[in-house]
Amino acid sequence: MIGKTGVPTLEMVKNKFPKKEILVRPKAIIECYQEIPCNPCETSCPFNAIHIGSDINKIPTVDFDKCTGCGICAKACPGLAIMIAMIKNGKAYFKIPYELLPLPIVGERWYGVNRSGEVLDKLCLIENVHVNKDKTVIVTVSIEQPYLYEFITIRSKA
Repeated sequence: MIGKTGVPTLEMVKNKFPKKEILVRPKAIIECYQEIPCNPCETSCPFNAIHIGSDINKIPTVDFDKCTGCGICAKACPGLAIMIAMIKNGKAYFKIPYELLPLPIVGERWYGVNRSGEVLDKLCLIENVHVNKDKTVIVTVSIEQPYLYEFITIRSKA
C-alpha cells in the first residue's frame, strides 16, 4: 500500500505506537516506513531511547521505557515524521511539528487530518503553540481518543 499511495496501512501505523497503557505518559511516535539515510532523531535523544545503529539507513525504533516524550527528536526530524502522543481523560494529545502559516492560536478548533490528507469528522482543540529558538513550531492538539491512529496533522478551518 505505502509503495503505491505513500499512505501507510492502519496496521503499519499501529505498529509504530506502544500499547495504550504506555501512552498515559507522552511518547515519541516515529513514522518512518522506508529506509533512508537519516539519524538526527537518534543523535538528538538525550535519553538514548531511539535506536538506528551504525547503518543510518535503518528504520528507527523507540525504547518506550526510556522515552520521556520530551519532543527533542520531533524538533530534530527533517522529515516531520515524529510526533509525541499521549492519552488522557478520553482524549488523544499530540505534539506535532507544524510549518505552515497562519499559525494556530491556543483555544482555536482546527480540522484534524488523516494520513491520506482527508479531514476527520472531529475538530481538534489547539492546546499549545510553541516556537523554539530554531524556529521549529510544535503545536499541541487534543482530539477524541478513537482518532488516535488516524490523526496526523491539522488544517485551518478557513
